[in-house]
Amino acid sequence: MDIVKKLAKEFNIRPGQAESTVALINEGNTIPFIARYRKEATGGLSDVTLRELDERLSYLKNLEERKDEVIRLIGEQGKLTPELEGAIREAEILQRVEDLYKPYKQKKATRASKARERGLEPLAMLAWAQELEDGDPLELAGAYVDPEKGVGDAAAALAGAMDIIAEMISDDPDIIGELREKTRRTGELVAKAADPEEKTVYETYYDFSERASRIPDHRVLALNRGEKEKKLKVSLRTEAAMFTAAIEEMTLTNPSSIFADLIRDAAADSYKRLIEPALEREIRNALTERAEAEAVKVFARNTESLLMTPPVKGVRVIAIDPGFRTGCKVAALSETGKLQAYATVYPTEPRKDVAGAMATLKKLVDKYGTDVIAIGNGTGSRETEEVVAAFIRQYESLREAEPGKGAGKGGARDVGKRGGGRGERLRYTIVNEAGASVYSASKLATEEYPDLDVTTRGAMSLGRRLQDPMAELVKIPPKSIGVGQYQHDINQGKLESALGGVVENCVNRVGVDLNTASASLLSYVAGVNAAVARNIVNWRDENGGFDDRRQLKKVPKLGEKAFAQCAGFLRISGGKNPLDSTSVHPESYAAAREILKRAKVTDEEIARGGATDIEERLRAAYGVEPEGTAGLFRALAGEIGVGYPTLLDIIAEIKKPARDPREDAPPVVFRQDVKGLEDLRVGMELQGTVRNVVDFGAFVDIGVKNDGLVHISRMSGKFVRHPMDVVSVGDNVRVWIESIDPERHKIGLSMVKPEGGPKKGN
Repeated sequence: MDIVKKLAKEFNIRPGQAESTVALINEGNTIPFIARYRKEATGGLSDVTLRELDERLSYLKNLEERKDEVIRLIGEQGKLTPELEGAIREAEILQRVEDLYKPYKQKKATRASKARERGLEPLAMLAWAQELEDGDPLELAGAYVDPEKGVGDAAAALAGAMDIIAEMISDDPDIIGELREKTRRTGELVAKAADPEEKTVYETYYDFSERASRIPDHRVLALNRGEKEKKLKVSLRTEAAMFTAAIEEMTLTNPSSIFADLIRDAAADSYKRLIEPALEREIRNALTERAEAEAVKVFARNTESLLMTPPVKGVRVIAIDPGFRTGCKVAALSETGKLQAYATVYPTEPRKDVAGAMATLKKLVDKYGTDVIAIGNGTGSRETEEVVAAFIRQYESLREAEPGKGAGKGGARDVGKRGGGRGERLRYTIVNEAGASVYSASKLATEEYPDLDVTTRGAMSLGRRLQDPMAELVKIPPKSIGVGQYQHDINQGKLESALGGVVENCVNRVGVDLNTASASLLSYVAGVNAAVARNIVNWRDENGGFDDRRQLKKVPKLGEKAFAQCAGFLRISGGKNPLDSTSVHPESYAAAREILKRAKVTDEEIARGGATDIEERLRAAYGVEPEGTAGLFRALAGEIGVGYPTLLDIIAEIKKPARDPREDAPPVVFRQDVKGLEDLRVGMELQGTVRNVVDFGAFVDIGVKNDGLVHISRMSGKFVRHPMDVVSVGDNVRVWIESIDPERHKIGLSMVKPEGGPKKGN
């Protein structure tokens, strides 16, 4: 197989493009580095496409290695023919290779192998040839009777011969290939209740059947979970008569043969005893693999959306980790996430000390000039939210009545001028706290904050999630972030690999401040592993920080190759070289300097935020009109000696150094009030935030205790293939309430505007 040619065809790219990309991967370059700094070679393939290509490349390499191994093993048995080797070489999927190898694979003792040991294979071959049309099979079988070998009579001899034929049928790759496809098309996945009287969440599946070729992935995973929990009995149902007839058609070459009826019996036995169970396992495994692959993909895209949530920069935060019996943990943070104070309040049951909680919040807001209160969305969240909303109303009323009162940290500071004098009102927002408890009890959290208890660490982490979601979320195992479906039921190795890739893509897309990033964040930078990340932090602590990217080469275990991979993603603010604060790679500094020279852009301009008019300056320097920009830049790339995509990237960085791509994401929604479930009405229009996207819809936070569900059928007036084609985690959406189930705390939402005049909500 020509792997490069096959990849080019599958990914619809040029053969040269595929060849260059494969070469870069084989050389050990990281996907983020290839995606960002080798666009000329890849033709601008995205990091997502590159990861898919890398996975496919690994599969094809493994396929070729398996072919070689199978050919060797069959050859060692002296049974390899040119035709068989050709068939193996031509196989395009691993399943075909295994089908071809199956007749030669060493098996455990079977009925057929025991029959061969008793000397019955010649009789089986005689019957399989189907040439004899006269005579009695029992008389012919009499010659193989041998009590010492366990063949007591002619009937036993024939039975053993048919066992051999049944196994031959089940080992035939062409027969199995056709039956596999037929099973995929016609088989039905069937579920029954293990105990029909028991009330469980799986009651929908107590009497369930669906064509295997049509069943959606989330139902496959639900059935698997119900079966694993012993609440469901699941099987694959097929029409045995139809399959047996298909086998007869492929194996019974002479219906007039004296062995015809025995061949028919062997076909039926082969299907029922050998083929059907094997195909059921195989088809169910294939459905599970497909469902898991889709679940991993959904989880990955949700995680990416969550990681790319825009940071709320420059705000002072009070973070609250809600609770009931043990109270709500409160942490006040500075603009940079530094812990300034912490406390515990009890605004919810059983104490319900609302007055005390409000007094504590007022004290913290006044002292530290808080801009935003961030509330975790866990147990007690909505009850805490009601108290916070009431507190903000009272606090802002006081501010309006007595605008001169209140002091921020460091002296008199008007309460009405929060966040460094922006004049914004105190607001609050809900923060997804999934995984916060995992982090707060982790070894990493203990090392970072050994003097704080677990609950305070958790509250602090929630506040930092608002200020810089990515920097905080990378401290949590990706599967604990909680934005997928059935993540604990699927292959954990595949999940970890996929999510690790997503985090790596996001971190490198945004870039990392070399002098402030934690070891957790640094470990996701291309070319930097956990050990090197710790060494970077240690070097920074010992030497007072980095002021030049080249100093990275002094970090233990960070060699030239690692430097080449990571340097462009690590930024230094206020360093010796302004280009160190951009995503321009050091290998392109000479080209960047040449561009700066020709555009007459100074280092001071880059340090102050870039030259937004660099394109106009370059056109003016060469006397080119706007419509000639592309031609000018192509010519300039040739003169300077860089690729056209690299030149465009350099110019984009000079225009806006280290631009944060998260700025393109929907902004965080802040609130000053809240509604309870009892305030909702069918038909009400609300604004909400997408918290999770799954195969069958999206869960939307509309400000009440439980998120509402927008089913995929209610996302648009047009057909929607998958919810992710419409929304992503973090999106702000307009929804209408379609149903309310107070007993089950379920809310049905629609993104399709109803006819008539809906009642508007907050």
